[in-house]
Amino acid sequence: MAWLVLIISAVLEAVWATALGMSDGLTKLVPSVVFFVTTTLSMVGLAWAMKRIPLSVAYSVWVGLGAGLTVAYAMVTGAESVSVLKIVFLIGLIGSVVGLKFVPTIPGPRARTGEGRTS
Repeated sequence: MAWLVLIISAVLEAVWATALGMSDGLTKLVPSVVFFVTTTLSMVGLAWAMKRIPLSVAYSVWVGLGAGLTVAYAMVTGAESVSVLKIVFLIGLIGSVVGLKFVPTIPGPRARTGEGRTS
């Protein structure tokens, strides 16, 4: 469930980044509202997922997928040019993010002792 929430949060990151670009400096109402709503939902989902997925993996997946989806959407809509190199790097970005899920996570010394935890 945490992975699903994280992926949805990454999609929402792409939505808020796109809405921010369309808001003309937060002067257009609809894109500005979309930006604020999706930013909040994306951050809440990321925070929830980070309780269950290691921070380094969760944040990397969130930002990597969000950035990749933002660029892909811009290319599909014509707001961004398409090139072979951009496609190669997007595939590499998404592949790297997906790969993080399959790397075993070994808790560091602080996680094993509970040091640094507030609850």
